[in-house]
Amino acid sequence: MPDVLSPEAVDRVLDAELSRWTRQGDALVRAVDSDTFALGIRLVDAVAVVADELDHHPDIDIRWTTVTFRLSTHSAGGITLRDLDLGRRIDALADQR
Repeated sequence: MPDVLSPEAVDRVLDAELSRWTRQGDALVRAVDSDTFALGIRLVDAVAVVADELDHHPDIDIRWTTVTFRLSTHSAGGITLRDLDLGRRIDALADQR
């Protein structure tokens, strides 16, 4: 099981490379706004492929053109390197839109 990162370690990564994410308790959260509902769904589809590849799945909330991703390693009880890696991948996919 991956180790839970300290809040300070997570904050350092957020400041350095994942600035569009916030730490909310034991999760990383990012909302992505799309021009259309269909574009938001395409992003969710792309993230689903990556999540299956990594065997690490985000919680996803879809509200019209806003998709919110919440990352936490539930089995470990907090944020781990797996969440940071998935956050980087989601950022790359969101940037490609």
